[in-house]
Amino acid sequence: MGRALERWRGRLGVGAGVVVVLLGFWFAGKGQPGPVDGRLGQELYGLRSPWRDFAHAMDWLGEPVGSTLLVAAVVAGCLVLRQPRAAAVVVGSVALAVGTATVLKHVVGRTIHGEQNLSYPSGHTAFFTALALAVAMAVTRGRGGSGLGTAAALAAGAVMGWAQVVLGAHYPTDALGGWCTALAAVPATAWLVGRVAEKRDLRRGGGRPA
Repeated sequence: MGRALERWRGRLGVGAGVVVVLLGFWFAGKGQPGPVDGRLGQELYGLRSPWRDFAHAMDWLGEPVGSTLLVAAVVAGCLVLRQPRAAAVVVGSVALAVGTATVLKHVVGRTIHGEQNLSYPSGHTAFFTALALAVAMAVTRGRGGSGLGTAAALAAGAVMGWAQVVLGAHYPTDALGGWCTALAAVPATAWLVGRVAEKRDLRRGGGRPA
């Protein structure tokens, strides 16, 4: 079951990566919404309280202070529960997702509300989706309900993307790009951490699988 789930997540990550690249090519150098952005954006942008207040609260979780506190709390929880591998997946996934989103913003060059505001993909959405998905993988590892945990994590990431659109910080396709960036980053990080852990266990066991 574990290997099968890992392969499924790997295929999901590859597909998400393709979406990120295709959207990046489509919106490269542009500074206006696409057809889908226009329709969805008009529905979401400018929502009033309490939705806008909730969107601001979600946005804060992706800001430097909020995101640092959130990651620190999750990592501390993993260490208290003696799950250093889960902590490594969380930190690595968030770093890879946010780092990739940051680089892609400069490569793609899509802007919103002026040439200085690079928008694709959404870093906030990439961060929160990666964190939620990494936590879901850690919580459901070796247990049932992996599909439900993954779905809940992806829904949480989508909520962050929704918040970014509501606040006018990103186009809907920026949020989709950030969401897919995390979907590509987390399985890759989990795979890498898993291989490193396996090699460490083999060395400790004198070269014999546990």
